[in-house]
Amino acid sequence: MAYYGVGDGWCFSSGGFAGHVKLMFINGATLLDPVPPVTPTGMSRATRGVELASVEDLDEQQTAIWMRQITSVPGIGGKKN
Repeated sequence: MAYYGVGDGWCFSSGGFAGHVKLMFINGATLLDPVPPVTPTGMSRATRGVELASVEDLDEQQTAIWMRQITSVPGIGGKKN
């Protein structure tokens, strides 16, 4: 899994696995509307995301909305404004 952030904090991660790709939003359960459907194992209960078996599974418009929402606030480990 690769983690990405804005400023000093982490806000989302992605990773490729056999058969699927994960896109996970840190604090997605509290920051995103609508809340993404997948609660990943091995990550915080507040993390939410999507698992994609093919490129056809990607809802580009919804993903762009989530990316704007999650990057509009400080990420985990970042400085609070």
